[in-house]
Amino acid sequence: MAEDRFKEYFTEKIWEMIPAIYRHEDGLADKPYVLRRMIEIIAEQAANVRRSHDRLWEDQFIELCNEWAVPYIADLVGTRLVSALNNRARKVDVAKTIYYRRRKGTLAVLEELISDITGWDGHLVEGFRRLARTRHGFDQLPNYESGRFTGTLPGGIADLRSVHAAELSKGPFEEYYHTPDLRKPKGEKGHYGIQRLLFYLYRIRAFKVTRVTPFELNKTNGKVLYTFDPSGRDIPLYMPRNRPYNPQNSRNSSDWGKWRSCYEWELPAPMRCRLLGHAEYQIRDQEIIKLKNEIFSEQSQANELIQVADELNQVADIRYKTEISLRNDLNELPNKNVFLDEGNYNMILNMALVDKCGKQMLYPDAVCIEENGTVVNKDQITSSNLSSRNINVVKKKVLIDPENGRLMFTGNSQQTPLVTYHYGYSAEIGAGTYNRKELPQLETENNLGESVLHENSIKNFEDGGSLTLNSEIINQINDSRTYHITSTTAVREKMSVVAANRQRPYVLLENEWILEGKLDNSMLLLNGLWVGTSKPNVRIILRGDYKKVSLNHMTIDPGGLKDRQGNDKIPTVVLEIEAKMELLVIESSILGPIIIKDSGYVEQIIIKDSIIHSIDSKGEALTLNKAELHLERVTVIGNISAQNLWATDLLLFGIGHIFDTQSGCFRFSAAKEISDDKDKTSRLPRQYRSIWIEQMPALFTSIRFGDPGYMQLTENCPDTIVRGAENRSEMGAYNKLINPVKYDGLRAKVEEYMPFGLLPVYIFKS
Repeated sequence: MAEDRFKEYFTEKIWEMIPAIYRHEDGLADKPYVLRRMIEIIAEQAANVRRSHDRLWEDQFIELCNEWAVPYIADLVGTRLVSALNNRARKVDVAKTIYYRRRKGTLAVLEELISDITGWDGHLVEGFRRLARTRHGFDQLPNYESGRFTGTLPGGIADLRSVHAAELSKGPFEEYYHTPDLRKPKGEKGHYGIQRLLFYLYRIRAFKVTRVTPFELNKTNGKVLYTFDPSGRDIPLYMPRNRPYNPQNSRNSSDWGKWRSCYEWELPAPMRCRLLGHAEYQIRDQEIIKLKNEIFSEQSQANELIQVADELNQVADIRYKTEISLRNDLNELPNKNVFLDEGNYNMILNMALVDKCGKQMLYPDAVCIEENGTVVNKDQITSSNLSSRNINVVKKKVLIDPENGRLMFTGNSQQTPLVTYHYGYSAEIGAGTYNRKELPQLETENNLGESVLHENSIKNFEDGGSLTLNSEIINQINDSRTYHITSTTAVREKMSVVAANRQRPYVLLENEWILEGKLDNSMLLLNGLWVGTSKPNVRIILRGDYKKVSLNHMTIDPGGLKDRQGNDKIPTVVLEIEAKMELLVIESSILGPIIIKDSGYVEQIIIKDSIIHSIDSKGEALTLNKAELHLERVTVIGNISAQNLWATDLLLFGIGHIFDTQSGCFRFSAAKEISDDKDKTSRLPRQYRSIWIEQMPALFTSIRFGDPGYMQLTENCPDTIVRGAENRSEMGAYNKLINPVKYDGLRAKVEEYMPFGLLPVYIFKS
């Protein structure tokens, strides 16, 4: 919707042209303001004409034109457009057509297509470069292409003693070489051959969450173990996208040629433990000069320290693969006690850390630890596996386990630290640190969080920070820390509890959170909050009377396993409705079961682009016996019961029991026909282009909340689900991502610009 106010301008301008007598009589007629309404209709058309005139010039440029003009500009350059559902890709394709054709068949163009057409990240590998072969005299010197971790020469036999390199096998950065695999590409087969082009695709995005209160798991012998996730779950930490050139945001065509092949730490993927701990050191001459002039010169006995610093020339320009080897060489110097002093040694470690290694590139940009308001330095952190009880304690302050999302302080820590990290997820659904565009329209009246003084609203976090909410205004939480709500909240005429844009506060419930509407026209908005609990049978209860309740970008924790071994479980938070309500709207949210009690009544419930998850897949996910239910692009795990149902693009792994099947519809959707125990069958309204599903494990990458692939459809999912929605995309909550449409567009463009005679192989890494 345009915000140029042209309609209001032309309305008043035309209204002033009408004689005053007619304007006066229009307000006194039996049906007043009819003439005024006619003028508004005319003004709206005049505003459309004015906007069209203003955009005559912009519509000649692909960067500025409206969508209708894209096919006309595409005809001028003769490109074959991708699907109209992928509007961004169509514009990028037309804008870069000449650029693509001039570089057709090159590795740069083929890899750029991944980001340009789909918006995903990826890495392209030529299959023949992964084949073992005998080298000849026309090859480059092998040392320049040797493996980073194993030192394997191109085409040579890998050093199997390197666990680090073994983790990279079957991936885009592996250092092993293979014999030709002539089988048809499928799964992990048929990847290596002269004609193969391997496209490794990363569909999951990395979202940054800042200054989070970690969850304390245990504390023994002065060592405190935390999880990065505030709910106590084990989650993999993600590496953010860190490419030097970003085709998605570049608007300057002169930047298009700045492509280069990426490193492992530049792609949005789970962070490996050994990669975070990968540190190489090299002391350079200029750093020795800096050490003498800027650091040692400020200390006492400056002359002696400057002379001592000259001894570092004996180890200068030597590449050390590990910290131990550097420490051993420093131990051989005459004044080793000076260099091995804790303060000087840590200074040398930070100074000598090379640029292209995991620790330098990932800390503190991808993950960061704060203690007492100060960031822990690189020299004080290392990676470790913290999933077992037997932990080898090293002389570092903090141990980080990125694969399980844990950290441990090896010494005494008096205050709960704050952590900054990246988590992976497929879409902007649920509470998250993405841009929620509707928030800037809100006028905040009660600011909560670290950006303001709030002695009366929030206590210290160590004491269990408790929120005090105002029942009649907008309450905004300005950070991503953990809070508590311990009392009943009254809702007056209009009340909102929202998280600030790009923030994800975690609200930990100790008891039931009761939201009670005090007026017949009470309106409640919850936006951007993650609500969880550590105690069983804790609920969010809506009582009283409401005109409308809206839940946008909310996560009401569905519960589940804390770790992948199933050692402990997180309780489910149930949304229970005991109120009289006209309308309940849920959009872009993740929730556990929703129940209407006998005393409650809801006229209409609208759920869009959301996930409703019952941990017991045979249990009830939506118990809305008296409600009119509208579901659009929703994934439901569990059974549904409602009075009426209007469903579009619904993926229901459960039984639907609808009382009134004469009204409503079930279109472009999927559900279970018969339950696992064979005693229940689905009762649904009129069906149109819908299917029945049987097994859930074949559908989703993961059903554990917290995993990056949560509710993401697998590669082996049937096409009737993957392409069964109304827009020919996938059914369920991720329908708007149009992943199948993007994938088809990528394949079409790769075929257009790929060298003749080669075979593309698409491998989904996430």
